[in-house]
Amino acid sequence: MSGEEEEGLGDNEQDWLALRPQEPSPSQCCGSGCKPCIYDVYEKELAQWERAKAMQDKSLLVGKKEQSNNSELNPDTFTAFSVSSVEQLTEDTYQYKFELPGKSSLQLSLGQHIVLRGIVNGLEVQRAYTPISPRNAEGYFEVLIKCYEAGLMSQYIKTWKKGDVVFWRGPFGGFPYQPNKYGELLMLASGTGLAPMIPILQSITDDEEDETFVTLVGCFPTFDKIYLKPLLQDLARYWNIRIFYVLSQESSLEKLPQSYQENTYTGRLNEDLMKTIVNSCRRKPFVLICGSSAFNEDMSRYLKTAGIEENSCFVF
Repeated sequence: MSGEEEEGLGDNEQDWLALRPQEPSPSQCCGSGCKPCIYDVYEKELAQWERAKAMQDKSLLVGKKEQSNNSELNPDTFTAFSVSSVEQLTEDTYQYKFELPGKSSLQLSLGQHIVLRGIVNGLEVQRAYTPISPRNAEGYFEVLIKCYEAGLMSQYIKTWKKGDVVFWRGPFGGFPYQPNKYGELLMLASGTGLAPMIPILQSITDDEEDETFVTLVGCFPTFDKIYLKPLLQDLARYWNIRIFYVLSQESSLEKLPQSYQENTYTGRLNEDLMKTIVNSCRRKPFVLICGSSAFNEDMSRYLKTAGIEENSCFVF
């Protein structure tokens, strides 16, 4: 609407226009299939506004809560959480810890993600991340984040320090895992795609009654860029957990610690290696995949060649 058209409107009409919800920009959608998506929230608020305007009743416009400070995660509104620690894991990857009041917990289902909102150069950006802390962690939650040189959200995240307040909403998604439902889980993770796998692994090792076998394949450029090594080493000590690494930019295993050499491959996770891994599984696996869209597509294709049907796979 032009300025001239706006000037021609009565005060009442301008009042209503000022109350009209603003359509989100593409940067405000994290692209992770959240329910409700920010566009769903917009459509709901727009319908509410249109109804109130048609009836000329502003009391029908319940003031929307865009953000909250009560530290309870909510899928519709953003909640403030305080950064309690920042740990740099590799040159571009960080582990952030956030405070929760008292002994409260996020109570996420396995593999669920939450959405972060940041403001960069006046532009609102939203991205999805999966907490890696145990589901029952009390008083805190942790998120694994890779920062990209040219990433808008990364520019914002890299400024975080202890005590800063940031805003999250959620939870969304998740994998409906049930103990002993699958004979073996084959987890294929590229980089920070490791994040949704960690809570599932921990739930299996924490449950003495859960006898699910797990084969985790972590794909990283080099040995130095493997995240959470101590945690993964601890998990690999369990009788039912195996962990393999595929290092795309390592030419030899000779420089790796002896304990890693026998379960590490150099090069990329290709069709032949996939067949080898699938054939080594102790039971017919159900496969979990998380990485870039290109990685996810490649893995789905290799799995099909290895005899794994589409209905035996879940992509985060």
